[in-house]
Amino acid sequence: MWATKLTQRFIFFTGKGGTGKTSLSCAAALYLSSMGKKVLLVSTDPASNLDETLGISLGATPVPVPGAENLFAANLDTEEAASRYRERAVGPYRGLLPEASIRNMEEQLSGACTTEIAAFDEFTALLGADPEHLQYDHIVFDTAPTGHTLRLLSLPAAWSGFIDTSTSGVSCLGPLSALKQQDAMYRAAIAALKDTEQTVIVLVARPDRAAIKEAARASHELKTLQINGQRLIINGLFKATDCSDSIAVALEARGKTALSQMPAELAEMPCDTIVLLPQAVLGLRGIQRLLDPPNALGAIAACDTTDAPVATDTLDSLIDAIVAHGRGLVMTMGKGGVGKTTTAAEIAIQLAVRGNRVLLTTTDPAAHVQDAVGGAIAGLSIERIDPAAEVETYRQEVLSTAGKGMDAGGLAVLEEDLRSPCTEEIAVFRAFARAVERAADSFVVIDTAPTGHTILLLDAAEAYHREVLRTLPGAEMPEMVRQLLPRLRDPNWTHILIVTLPEPTPVHEASCLQQDLRRAGIEPYAWIVNQSLLAAGTTDPLLSARAHQEAAMIQEVAHLAGRFAVLPWRVG
Repeated sequence: MWATKLTQRFIFFTGKGGTGKTSLSCAAALYLSSMGKKVLLVSTDPASNLDETLGISLGATPVPVPGAENLFAANLDTEEAASRYRERAVGPYRGLLPEASIRNMEEQLSGACTTEIAAFDEFTALLGADPEHLQYDHIVFDTAPTGHTLRLLSLPAAWSGFIDTSTSGVSCLGPLSALKQQDAMYRAAIAALKDTEQTVIVLVARPDRAAIKEAARASHELKTLQINGQRLIINGLFKATDCSDSIAVALEARGKTALSQMPAELAEMPCDTIVLLPQAVLGLRGIQRLLDPPNALGAIAACDTTDAPVATDTLDSLIDAIVAHGRGLVMTMGKGGVGKTTTAAEIAIQLAVRGNRVLLTTTDPAAHVQDAVGGAIAGLSIERIDPAAEVETYRQEVLSTAGKGMDAGGLAVLEEDLRSPCTEEIAVFRAFARAVERAADSFVVIDTAPTGHTILLLDAAEAYHREVLRTLPGAEMPEMVRQLLPRLRDPNWTHILIVTLPEPTPVHEASCLQQDLRRAGIEPYAWIVNQSLLAAGTTDPLLSARAHQEAAMIQEVAHLAGRFAVLPWRVG
């Protein structure tokens, strides 16, 4: 059984969104705890759904999981972590500096960069020799989708290197002393991640081309970080029972084709496969099924695929309504793995086919929008926000403005500051604002990163302003940044499509996303329920069992969304 092979103290589950990382991390933790090991299961995902999978409410402090002896669980709380980080940085100066200086320090430490480094500190503490965590035999990490996780795993070396080379004593996060206090912890994290006896990264993929390609990319990038302890799990392998069902036959064939084309770096890796289950994995009983999938299949009872509510729209009618505006921004948002990229690509193609000039771009470091589009389409251009390229552009701009006329010493301090890992967050945010601005005279379709990372991006406007003023004293906030939130709030400029699957976790995460957007004054345009087996009309017993469960979730979407479309499952 696959979980018996996970013997390391630190066990990470990562991969493309929607591959089952949370379910499998829960199953591994449950198995290890049943073997008498004391286990901590922790989510590093800003949009964690660990609570829903376990059926309990979680916070930053580990709590026992009811019904699972020796198992404790927690979510990294980024806001709480940021508050603790700010006090650690500012606290030593209280009573020594004027109150105005203290307020200025607190203001500087109130942005997205601080949130990232604070969450990162919580993560590295789990990998170090903190007595609080030494009590656990195993720490199992349920991580965010691949792009966000790769950044998290690269940060120990990035910040340690920045501390080593810094000479100015300051950073975008305030006094460097606040970072230096954590340096030993960063170095311990680097050592733990590189030690194959201590750490294993479990790459989780579905048996489809995109998920396997993403796992291969992640494996390569992990190796460049010298993180070589890796395993692969192919989750959701399906074999058709009703060979007269074209959907079942196509789903099985897609899996076989994807596995037959496995990249060499994955084909040589230790690998386990887990069959597709007929029901969603929720609660301890559902999690237990992943540890014994053949028995979980058992005898699948025939299900009445009761009709779900009739959708208010089709994808075509939504696109027609968007076209009527003549230009504008379309953003696909939602949990990882729900089909945001393919939906964004389809919308971009249809807008172009209707004779419009269209830009398709992405804020997701793991997205493959070009693959989703395929060949060239007249009127459609495709770009990707490349963090490395954006950092270099931002760096050159700051050096040519703030650095103009500086002496060698001042220029050295400025260049050092721009080597901070936080610079990437600012540069990517600026590229996002620039893409939104281009919707003034054309259609721009943005495939966004998974929910948590996207919300952090939208929260970055004020942090960006502070960073501009810090690195470019006297500078004005760029107009594209000043207008960003007003444009996102303008229904004549922006159309946000919340994409979900007809399953409990994606729908509930989409509901939370809608609430977050509304708190920011942004009203979603419509919901898209993607890859519905119920709408496709499957007759295969296992697939029809899954389809039967979709009706309740589509009913829930009907209550949440002003307008929505349901797209049937299809190959691709």
